[in-house]
Amino acid sequence: MHAWPASEVPALPGKGRDLRIHDTATGGRVTLAPGPVARIYVCGITPYDATHMGHAATYNAFDLVQRVWLDTKRQVHYVQNVTDVDDPLLERAIRDGIDWVGLAERETALFREDMTALRMLPPQHYIGAVEAIPGIIPLVERLRDSGAAYELDGDIYFSVEADPHFGQVSNYDTELMRHLSAERGGDPDRPGKKNPLDPMLWMAAREGEPSWDGGSLGAGRPGWHIECVAIALDHLGMGFDVQGGGSDLIFPHHEMGASHAQALTGEFPMAKAYVHAGMVALHGEKMSKSKGNLVFVSRLRRDGVDPAAIRLALLSHRYRDDWEWTDQVLETAVERLGRWRAAVSRPDGPSADALVEELREALSDDLDTPTALAAVDRWAVLQTAEGGTDESAPGLVSRAVDALLGVAL
Repeated sequence: MHAWPASEVPALPGKGRDLRIHDTATGGRVTLAPGPVARIYVCGITPYDATHMGHAATYNAFDLVQRVWLDTKRQVHYVQNVTDVDDPLLERAIRDGIDWVGLAERETALFREDMTALRMLPPQHYIGAVEAIPGIIPLVERLRDSGAAYELDGDIYFSVEADPHFGQVSNYDTELMRHLSAERGGDPDRPGKKNPLDPMLWMAAREGEPSWDGGSLGAGRPGWHIECVAIALDHLGMGFDVQGGGSDLIFPHHEMGASHAQALTGEFPMAKAYVHAGMVALHGEKMSKSKGNLVFVSRLRRDGVDPAAIRLALLSHRYRDDWEWTDQVLETAVERLGRWRAAVSRPDGPSADALVEELREALSDDLDTPTALAAVDRWAVLQTAEGGTDESAPGLVSRAVDALLGVAL
């Protein structure tokens, strides 16, 4: 599966700072100081509907992580999956009377268009669950053969007891884990499971649903969590720098994925930091496909909204915060974009050297984008009120805003 085209990231004078970011597993900030190549895995979409603001906010957060790393003169190895076979996708295809493969391809293509418009840096490896199945099967077989997984009526389940570190990503109690498992695709009440929290690794073929030859596992299709584990281990290996996604993935997805990988390899941890973006609400409720309360990136673009304004609207909130999308949020972003573009359109201006360092400091401080935007606002106000004589300043501001915030002026 191919990703989307990359926009050029301008080089800035000097060097950026190492990123201090909140790690869900420890509950505090960690300083990420990767080697020459930083490794990041971000969980991708299940493509049964268009990209909404919640998606965009999540991918914007991890785009910023990459930009901070690039500014430190590191290379970035970024991997993202597409869950192109899963129950919600199959259910939507049945509801709409269309082929599930065609639905997945259509919505994945639209996602690529949205990511391109928003100037999100693409992954080096963009892998669909279906194409990952040949690599998933031997992992499930290894878990089963080692006693870390077991069969139940043809399905294969992972035993959470097989990983002594289970629970150390979310740090949730058992009651909350069970509630979230039932809410987010698990089956804690299924009779015969060793532990209600045990997640499915391989689902035996069901009538009317797609399935693949699983070798000794029998015909079927993979569970959700093992998909990401297989892709991450194949392309990044254990101990990569950041596992990223929305906060709704903390449990069960990231918890289970970490346990799968740790049981497979005997190594800990799967990722050095687990980083999660907050949820975006509309009319008081989290945006979700199941509720249908969505603001789509593609619809805003069709309505003539500049993608740079959409990105500024996302940047106006701290990545970890839950927040609500409103017309005012977008209007404020449109106005800000206009002010910034007017400020950099002049032939000269006040020095921007200090601004570049302010942006670097704000972003290295747990991706503090509101502080970063305020710094650019101050430069634009000074430019409008007093101007300056530095002919390089407007160009440097444009490059810095593009390189560090992903907004083209």
